[in-house]
Amino acid sequence: MRRIVAIVLAVFLIGGVAAAVVAGREKQDKSTATKTVLGVIGSEKAEFFADPDVVKALAAKGYTLKTETSGSWAMEGLDLKGYDFAFPSSQAPADELAAKYGVRQPLPRPFYSPLVVVAHRSAAGVLADNGLATLPAEGNGTFKMSAYLKAAAADRTWQQLKGAERHGELSGTLFISTTDPTSSNSGALYLAAASYVADGGRVADGTAAVNRTAPLMRKLISVQGAQQTSTDAAFRDFISGVGNPLVLVYESQVASLLAQGQDVGDLTVLYPDTTANSDHTVVPLTEEGRALGELLSTDKELRKLAVRHGFRPQGTSAEFTAATAAHTTYLNQKLTGVRQSPVPASKVLHEMARRARG
Repeated sequence: MRRIVAIVLAVFLIGGVAAAVVAGREKQDKSTATKTVLGVIGSEKAEFFADPDVVKALAAKGYTLKTETSGSWAMEGLDLKGYDFAFPSSQAPADELAAKYGVRQPLPRPFYSPLVVVAHRSAAGVLADNGLATLPAEGNGTFKMSAYLKAAAADRTWQQLKGAERHGELSGTLFISTTDPTSSNSGALYLAAASYVADGGRVADGTAAVNRTAPLMRKLISVQGAQQTSTDAAFRDFISGVGNPLVLVYESQVASLLAQGQDVGDLTVLYPDTTANSDHTVVPLTEEGRALGELLSTDKELRKLAVRHGFRPQGTSAEFTAATAAHTTYLNQKLTGVRQSPVPASKVLHEMARRARG
């Protein structure tokens, strides 16, 4: 009798252990299961989403991301059927996409970055000596947009600027290298800020406004010749010592490089006194895409990682200020002396870009 009871107990015990193992596996599988989300993003965010820590943080929240890159303004021409989200670099193309696909507002805007002009110290010094910039003894400076636009309208050359003769690399027409405004966000925002200053502080609101500044906008773009489609390529060229002395990039690109501890040489950041912020805006095409956008906006770890890649999280400056405390030589943390230019409606900005490209 005792042997029978022992056998029965053993069977129950083995069965209980097996059930516990199965339940544990089911629980583990459920906890590690991830949703695969597909999106198209601006190239300036490619390193952020490829960061292993970002991948890990998203996986911890149940997401596996697959991304493809595109120019922010070029996204409008893509067939986004089957995608969960689009993530252009500013609100204007995001609103255009939202209208096209019937996406409800508001759109998540996890982080932003102002546009800046990078220069080597010699070029920045010549600009300052000629009233085109202000530059402290060391550190970041201010780029005077109005003075620059007057110089561009007059076809000024580096050789006409006092002090430039001491630097052989400073020759030819004075201009800022930008990306193609018809396909790239930074190039389009450059025109938005430049036209705002050129038109006496008025945001372009239609064809008549575009007409008033079109000749100057055309000059700003045509003098550049072939343009890059991505700020990544232009910034890499600048850091490697090739290309134009003045290049328009995102502040996030500089901040990211500094956070990585890389040597930036004599790089000098000039903040235009009138600039445009790049509001990275998620266009959710599915509910999973919207949930991802909200997660990027609110999750503490993902916000921290965004700062590590140079972006300024929406809603507070404390995270960016704390993370970049060691780099105030290069970065204007509080954007002191920087005016934010309004951005024209998407249709108007498209017309401006087309006219500028000719």
